[in-house]
Amino acid sequence: MRKGRASRAIPAEALAEWMETFRRHCAERGLAVTHQRAVIYRALASSDEHPTPERVYEQVRAEVPSISLGTVYKSIRTFTEAGLLREVNPLHESLRLDADLSNHHHAICVRCHRIQDLPEEALEPVRWRQRPPAGFRPERTKVEVLGVCAACAGNQ
Repeated sequence: MRKGRASRAIPAEALAEWMETFRRHCAERGLAVTHQRAVIYRALASSDEHPTPERVYEQVRAEVPSISLGTVYKSIRTFTEAGLLREVNPLHESLRLDADLSNHHHAICVRCHRIQDLPEEALEPVRWRQRPPAGFRPERTKVEVLGVCAACAGNQ
């Protein structure tokens, strides 16, 4: 965790539910639930910081010292392609990850780049003012609200 960032602990019951959902989704998609994959996904699901792959690697290495950064990246790519993770790339920086697949938006600090989840109902629904491009079928809307977080605002 970076200095100045407060991480909210994910309740054990919620983490257990996410891990069960992970196992079920893997089974439905024909993905093996290896020990390494489970540890990587648990690291992602237990964080509300939208970690980078490198941060996940640091955390996972404490439990699986022999794991490689390449394995973490490969697993993340597999999870993303299978719909088990979402990528969040604020301000065109390094890849950040979100295991929370519920419909929600993000508040992103332009100074420290902290990402905070915003419930979908926190914003008015996004509506098209004109028709989408021909043949385009919208599947979900993602809003990124850029601003300055409370911690950075206090550090002016």
